[in-house]
Order: sequence, then C-alpha cells, then structure tokens
Amino acid sequence: MEELKLTFVNVGYGEAALLECPDPAFPGGTFVMVIDGGSAEAEEYRDSATGRIPLDQYLSLRGVDHIDLMAATHVHEDHLCGLLPAAEKLPPAALWQTLPPEFCRSMRTLDIPAEGLTPSRSKFLRALNDYRRLCLGQSCPRHRPLAGMELRLCRDLLVRVLGPSRAQAEKLASSCRALYEEADPSAFWQRLDQLDAAMNNYSLILLLEYRGTRILLPGDTNYMGYGGLDPASLRADLFKVGHHGQRDGISAEQIQAIAPRAVVCCASSDRRYNSADPAILQMMADSGARLYFSDCPPGPDGAVPPPHQALTFTVGAGGAMEGTYLSIPD
Repeated sequence: MEELKLTFVNVGYGEAALLECPDPAFPGGTFVMVIDGGSAEAEEYRDSATGRIPLDQYLSLRGVDHIDLMAATHVHEDHLCGLLPAAEKLPPAALWQTLPPEFCRSMRTLDIPAEGLTPSRSKFLRALNDYRRLCLGQSCPRHRPLAGMELRLCRDLLVRVLGPSRAQAEKLASSCRALYEEADPSAFWQRLDQLDAAMNNYSLILLLEYRGTRILLPGDTNYMGYGGLDPASLRADLFKVGHHGQRDGISAEQIQAIAPRAVVCCASSDRRYNSADPAILQMMADSGARLYFSDCPPGPDGAVPPPHQALTFTVGAGGAMEGTYLSIPD
C-alpha cells in the first residue's frame, strides 16, 4: 500500500520536517518536500545523547537524493538556518517563503556589531543573512504562498495555505524594508526587536490532505495568529503545535476546533524557553490526542520519549496513521 511519510527530525530546539509522498512523476517515484531546517549552530547538536542530528546529515543518512520543494515557514534561526546546508547539498526544485520573491535582491548582508548585541539579536541577524543567502543561492523559482491558495503538490497530496494573509504578508515586507533602510543605530535595534517579536505570526500555515487524512503545520504561529481563520478550517488528524509548545502556542478553543488524533511538539529535551509547557501538554492530552515529541522533553505524566533521531508518521488510505520514533543507529 502506498503511504505518505512525514518525518520530524530531532534538531533539538527547532523544527525540521521531511515529507515523502509516492508519485511516479517525480525522481525515484517520490515527491520530496522539506519544511524548515532547524538550527545551524553546532552547539545545538553537541550533546547528541537524545539523538539530535542536523537536517542535512539526516537527509544524507536516509539516502534522500533530491528535494522537489523546500519551505521556510518564517525567518528565525531555529527554523531557517539549517535549510542552508541542506540546499547546498540538494538544491531544491522550488522554494516557498514568506517575502516577495525578489525581495532578497534588495537585502544587504547585515553587520553583527558588538555594541547593543544580545543573544536573541545575534540569532535574528544571522537568520536574516542566511535567508538572503538561501534565496540568492538557489536558481529555482521562489514563491510566496498566501492564504486562500490551494495546490496539488503531487498525485494524492493537496495543500491549503491558511496563512499568512495578503495583508499580513505585505505588513511583513513593509517592516523588512523599513529595517534595511534604517540608518540610525538605535532605531535599527528597535525595528529589529519589533520584527523579531512579530515574526512568528507571519509564519506559513499549511494544511495538508492525503487520502482523507489532514495534517496542520503552522510554523511558529501562536494562538493569536489564528484569529482571522474559520475554526472549521483548522480541523486536522495530525497537528504540529506552534511555537514549540510554549504557553502561547495554542488555546483550548483552538485545540477543540482542530480535534487532532495526534499532536507533535518540537521542543528540546531541556525545555528551553519554557517549551513543551506542562499546562499546554496536559490540555492537549486531555483533548484525547496522543502526544509525540521531536526531541525528548518530559510529557505531562513525566514520561520521556526514547532517544531518537526522528519521529516518522506513515499515513495511508482511509485515515490510517501511525507514529514511530526512529532510534539512534548503533
């Protein structure tokens, strides 16, 4: 039986997903999509006891030999920067991202000065620079999907874009232009901080449907980012909770609308930045959903997932869906 595979790679604090869908029209009979790439910081993978592995290394280990579509849900270091080494090894045939397709040509490499720098500012500057490098380094078409678009990516896989809206996308582009045009250092930091804080809710929100099973992937959208959406449009069998399961990741009303059978939380084993928030996890467990994790934080009952390099869901016809942790090779 032909099955879709959706794999969440253990990239520590961050997100990287690999989607493989059977279709003879694509190389090797498989449509391959990568959604976000995790961090590119070596420190994130230094402790590999829980199975952490950079996306590009995981793709090599798995023998993935092409990428038909790469999607960067938003410009933050823990989602975007790991895409760069993956794209250098396997140039994608198309790139989805959230800024106007030619915007990258107007960007300059931003300096990372010592004065006024904080760890969060350093990460965001690096993400903006890597976004520019990612876009300019690819000869493939660049697209900016917007809410309302519906596309058949391959034979049995339909994607509905729920966000960002055109108004949100234009606001993001305007904020980015203002940042790059700002000459005053103090005002530049202020614009940078404001854009960093707002970036999560400019994320791509993708609803995938394969043979009757729906998968909701909202990037880092938090509960406020769903405000303009029809609750009925959110229903999904598999839900990847936004913002790493932090307290603002989702509301009880939204979980009720989504009604997932399974929830994935991409939080680090050390629950950095209060990810995998116990109250949020308990709320999702109380909804009846089964919880899964890309790394190894404790669940609401204190149980910790086994060390694993990835979490893979196989999706078949008629709603068949199974999640499996892929153990660390000996």
